[in-house]
Amino acid sequence: MLSNHKLKLALEEIKEISRNDLALYSDKGRLLAATYEPEENLQEAVCQFADSMAESQMLFGCHFFKIMIEGELEYILLAQAGGEEAYMIGRLAVCQIRNISCAYREQSDKGSFIQNILLGNMLVVDIYNKAKKLHIETAQRVVFVIEVSGKKDSVVLETVRNLSVNTARDFVTEVDERSVVLVKDVRDMETEEELMEMAKMLADNLHTEAMVKVRVGYGSRVSLLPEIARSYQEAKMALEVGRIFYMEKDTVSYGNLGIGRLIYQLPPSLCRMFLGEVFGDNLPDALDEETMITIHKFFENNLNVSETARQLYIHRNTLVYRLERIEKALGLDIRKFEDAMLFKIALMVISHMDYRRSADEPEIEELS
Repeated sequence: MLSNHKLKLALEEIKEISRNDLALYSDKGRLLAATYEPEENLQEAVCQFADSMAESQMLFGCHFFKIMIEGELEYILLAQAGGEEAYMIGRLAVCQIRNISCAYREQSDKGSFIQNILLGNMLVVDIYNKAKKLHIETAQRVVFVIEVSGKKDSVVLETVRNLSVNTARDFVTEVDERSVVLVKDVRDMETEEELMEMAKMLADNLHTEAMVKVRVGYGSRVSLLPEIARSYQEAKMALEVGRIFYMEKDTVSYGNLGIGRLIYQLPPSLCRMFLGEVFGDNLPDALDEETMITIHKFFENNLNVSETARQLYIHRNTLVYRLERIEKALGLDIRKFEDAMLFKIALMVISHMDYRRSADEPEIEELS
């Protein structure tokens, strides 16, 4: 049901145009909104009118009207009699309230429909039957999941709705306490760069307007309504994998997860076997902070010794000495592409193992 505030705004707008006072009651006789102070004895009259067969009636100096929504009595509208136009104004007000209510109900139904698709709660045949009833057409769509850091409030949801350009074709909803989901019609967005720009725009605007820190993950393009659930799962995986391997990024695409997506799906036993084969007992997490910074900067600069030395503000020979020391400690010369690639993968596997361990620890504490 529409909020009383929105109903009151609608009545006040009609009064501003017509100069006629209006009051709106529920089908049980409860006053919901009014542009004046109705008399208390009107409540009983409203209830009697609701139980009658009449669609409109003149009582206590007011025109009474029934507002039916999809064949069911939803509201009783009172228009104060004050000239020949009062009845016409009342009928126009009935049409306005009915149209607002139907639009709100349809939007609510669409939100519930999209939620059920995202969660995989509907059969394919039911999806298409319901979509036809709600006038939802088939189109290319991408699911964006906006994960909020800390407590989420209604401001985040409203901000995402306002940022959605195609409000008639896009759907914004919630499926859990931490995130907001945008199912975006992307017929006008042909490239991956445009999707990434959309994700960045969401993150930046929520930071500046809603004053919250968010991370945005999005899935691949889908053309069929049942496939929206897959794009949603991909968006969630993008955020999960991003937490492990790409913490510095606040926007993550499922299509650009690269080797991180493969490592994420490896079982712990295989990860431990791989690390044992590469390092034996000398795991890289035993290296000091300075060495790890040197390695990461070396990888960022595509194994370029001169550029890495310049960015670290050290002599080239000092960097070469550090790299040789790493080779002695680990048995890998990361100046060579194959050893560098092996070491990079190993670091990602260690991050994956650490994340799994930290995620399992609360469960162990709970059981104990």
